[in-house]
Amino acid sequence: MAKAKKHTQKQILDIASKVFRLESEALKATAAVLGADFVKAVELILASKGRLVVVGIGKSGHIGRKISATLASTGTPSFFVHPTEALHGDLGMITKADVVLALSFSGQTEELSKILTPLKKEKIKIISMTGNKHSTLAKMSDITIQIIVAKEACPYNLAPTASTTAMLAVGDALAIALMETKGFNREDFALFHPGGSLGKLLAYDVKDIMFKGKNPTVPLNATVQEALLVMTKNKSGAASVVDKAGKLKGYFTDGDLRRVLQNKKNILSLKITDVMTKNPFAFTADIKAIEAAKIINEKKFDNAPVVDKTGKVIGFLDKDNLIEFIALVDKK
Repeated sequence: MAKAKKHTQKQILDIASKVFRLESEALKATAAVLGADFVKAVELILASKGRLVVVGIGKSGHIGRKISATLASTGTPSFFVHPTEALHGDLGMITKADVVLALSFSGQTEELSKILTPLKKEKIKIISMTGNKHSTLAKMSDITIQIIVAKEACPYNLAPTASTTAMLAVGDALAIALMETKGFNREDFALFHPGGSLGKLLAYDVKDIMFKGKNPTVPLNATVQEALLVMTKNKSGAASVVDKAGKLKGYFTDGDLRRVLQNKKNILSLKITDVMTKNPFAFTADIKAIEAAKIINEKKFDNAPVVDKTGKVIGFLDKDNLIEFIALVDKK
């Protein structure tokens, strides 16, 4: 091993920047040639009644494992088979109904050729992902997705770096294209991730986490003072303004109170209808908790009323309560 050289902070950061540049160039070049073969691969996998079996060796094998895991978690049944293990019996795991995705940047991997030969005899469809469209692997494949890499990020152009990054990106693109064309939705994701905090959260609706017992509402003829009493009693920081049928007509929050204080005096006797937010945003009880969390974050508000299908107020959802619920779900 050569003697280590002392590098300055700038030199080290320059090395990192060069890696990012070379790998991003590989992604751009690969994206530029992505075309009919990629579409055919998606259509072939969609039409298959079996699994997508991913094979690869070395660094391509590591990338293959990740691609297979992503496929399986997004609605495309998939598993990884190591070529060496396949040569010693695991080839029997692959059925005629399956499609094989073979990864090799050079396309000349001997172990892949050995396992693909008997698979072709069984007329099992093969999709390859390679940097060489004229390679042995490409010639053995029904569909070839090309990876374009001018240079690896390794200074000696040896260690698979830019090529594996491009392979991983194409694998992600394949998984997401399949996911969207299948109509795989958030509920499906929850079923495939029952142990994860995201999956757990997707299993809950707003009605499961909203405040129900203490529903801070005031009638249309209420004053600001009456609204503040309700807000204080319920420790809600807001009150829904409702008509005689209990339907939402307005919303009054601590923020509204502060704005009114800046412009008016003796506000306690003011009618709530003069200072409330009219036509306020409201959650419906059947919205997923994960969607509610996104909306609260995007709209930057602390709470919002919850209504049923008729517009009647049935509770309210508070940001702090939602955060506590997410933390509780994550611990389960």
